[in-house]
Amino acid sequence: MTDEIVVQAPRSATWQVHLDRSMWVGGVRGLMLQALHPLAMLGVWQNSTFQDDPFGRLRRTADFVGRVTFGSPAEADEIGRRVRGIHKALRITDPSTGRTHRVDDPELLLWVHCAEVSSYLEVARRGGLGLNERQADRYLREQRRSAAYVGLHPEDVPGSCAEMDAYFKQARPALRVTEEAAATVRFLLWPRLPYELRRLSPGKPAYFPFGALCYYTLPEWARRMYGVLPEVPAATVTAALKAFRLGMNTLPEPVHDRAFMPSTRAMLAGARARLGAAGYDVSKGLKGLTDPRRWPAAPAA
Repeated sequence: MTDEIVVQAPRSATWQVHLDRSMWVGGVRGLMLQALHPLAMLGVWQNSTFQDDPFGRLRRTADFVGRVTFGSPAEADEIGRRVRGIHKALRITDPSTGRTHRVDDPELLLWVHCAEVSSYLEVARRGGLGLNERQADRYLREQRRSAAYVGLHPEDVPGSCAEMDAYFKQARPALRVTEEAAATVRFLLWPRLPYELRRLSPGKPAYFPFGALCYYTLPEWARRMYGVLPEVPAATVTAALKAFRLGMNTLPEPVHDRAFMPSTRAMLAGARARLGAAGYDVSKGLKGLTDPRRWPAAPAA
């Protein structure tokens, strides 16, 4: 990944999706979808503090996605090495068979990747981000680079909407709602706040509509498997998602970015500085770069 690719990145489909604030819904939806893979769910259950700190898990995922999207080549390579090193050291014990599995098993990594990036893309498009099918395919092709950072071979990763649909069709027979998966979805609908956020407890009931929105954006087959909430009309879900996206996208970037870890905010500040030096108008922050009028003129062919 060269510096040229970095400064051209605002022109990519990836930036259009990952700068959209619907990513918060997509991230939680992705966790709910990932939980349907029994072995992947065990990997989270046995090797993380997810039950105690779900927001930490979401913020760490946001940090990884942010660094491989907006970070410098060195930052992206560094977090890729870190994630691969962590995964390489972790194991999963299947209590039903007694077998031990590697967390970095390519099948598991592929499931986690596909559940995550398909959630980002589908939620953003349904929420109103105007990506046509060709641009959606381009996003998935670009995400093969993200998959390579966690240790997958890009050619093994779906690179179009048709390939992603075929992947899920092939994967579905192995999915099921385990005890851990059911507990995870219930938890994501009504999470326990970490200690540093306990002061927000009085406002916790306001979280449930957000968690429910994430749940209702799942594919119909996934909602049927879970059966946690009664079905509502698809048009109602789409309208709620569009309203959430519209509201979040109006937040000033400094306010929105407070949700990220300090190290993530520092990385984003570095990205703004690099892009400003490359001729992009960053007066409205990175979010402003979804407007092509803030890009420098493309070099002549």
